[in-house]
Amino acid sequence: MSAFAIYAENLTKCFGSFTAVNSISFSVEAGEIFGFLGANGAGKTTAMRMLCGLSKPTSGAGVVAGYDVAREPEKVKQSIGYMSQKFSLYEDLKVWENIRLFAGIYGMRGKHIASKTEQTLAHLGFEAERNTLVKALPLGWKQKLAFSVAIFHEPKVVFLDEPTGGVDPATRRRFWEMIYQAAERGITVFVTTHYMDEAEYCNRVSIMVDGRIEALDTPKNLRQQYSAPNMDGVFQRLAR
Repeated sequence: MSAFAIYAENLTKCFGSFTAVNSISFSVEAGEIFGFLGANGAGKTTAMRMLCGLSKPTSGAGVVAGYDVAREPEKVKQSIGYMSQKFSLYEDLKVWENIRLFAGIYGMRGKHIASKTEQTLAHLGFEAERNTLVKALPLGWKQKLAFSVAIFHEPKVVFLDEPTGGVDPATRRRFWEMIYQAAERGITVFVTTHYMDEAEYCNRVSIMVDGRIEALDTPKNLRQQYSAPNMDGVFQRLAR
């Protein structure tokens, strides 16, 4: 169990008589890009909230970055990064202020924050935008900044909740280049997406249907198993 960046065994979440996540089990290795797919209402967000330490499981076990999601949720939160479709940025703060704010929230120290802020701005090509209010940035730039903020503290795992919504295909491809760079540094990437072409970029993919994981394998193996030309075909067969 401890060898995995993420481990879930019979993880379940009930709201009254409704079971949103129904006994899901899977594991994710360090540095893996793991796609977590499912139609709206399938249970993806509820499962992700449990894995992030934001919602206590009704039953089952979950371990993220070496910490138990039920017993050690605060340690889980300190060991992960998170980015949502809404980018998790403060629109009325400047670029550098967003970086400093989130670095502080993640527990980093002042001197380290200052030097790494300069490195991040240079890496993004944002030196000239350091004092720009985030709300003035183009959508694709906000996206790059939000991802950089989410992994600024070098977390063991980063959770990306539909991070590429609303941007054009070229911008999405550039964003995935950043994901690959993070994975190469050993950061485990757990990503939900509505874009089936993005599922092809993942090392492995799981597909949730009505609270259960109905399929889990590499994109290539899933295409073969369901005799589908692409991941969209696999998804349509399972989620319809």
